[in-house]
Amino acid sequence: MKVASLAPEFYRAMIALDAESAHGLDPLLAHLVRIRASQLNGCVYCLDMHTLDARHEGETEQRLHLVAAWREAGKFFTAQEQAALALTEAITLISVDHVPDEVYDAAAEQFGDKELAQLISLIITINAWNRIGVTGRLEPGHYSPS
Repeated sequence: MKVASLAPEFYRAMIALDAESAHGLDPLLAHLVRIRASQLNGCVYCLDMHTLDARHEGETEQRLHLVAAWREAGKFFTAQEQAALALTEAITLISVDHVPDEVYDAAAEQFGDKELAQLISLIITINAWNRIGVTGRLEPGHYSPS
């Protein structure tokens, strides 16, 4: 399904939401969050796009390969990145444990109130994009809105 052409107002709203959701966050951190949520949701379209974007921003191949096992590869990720990835997993898999207090509290320790609100916004937005990508059967490499 081509949401962009069949529901153009919705698609434009998603693009605007996406632009605002990462405002003020470190671009590499935002890419890690998008990648981890996309891994959990199985969105190959978003995984391909955001790993390419992360590389373009200077992310290393090693960290991109390790993001799926970030807990075990903790020394490669800062405390702030680890807190963001844990929150990403909790929000993405909200039906499992909701968002445990310790996960939220760890993120709140690493981010100021505004940054935390932006991070939550980013996680919610990438989850929405993942649902568009997975449901619409979007394939890697086709990044036009058609």
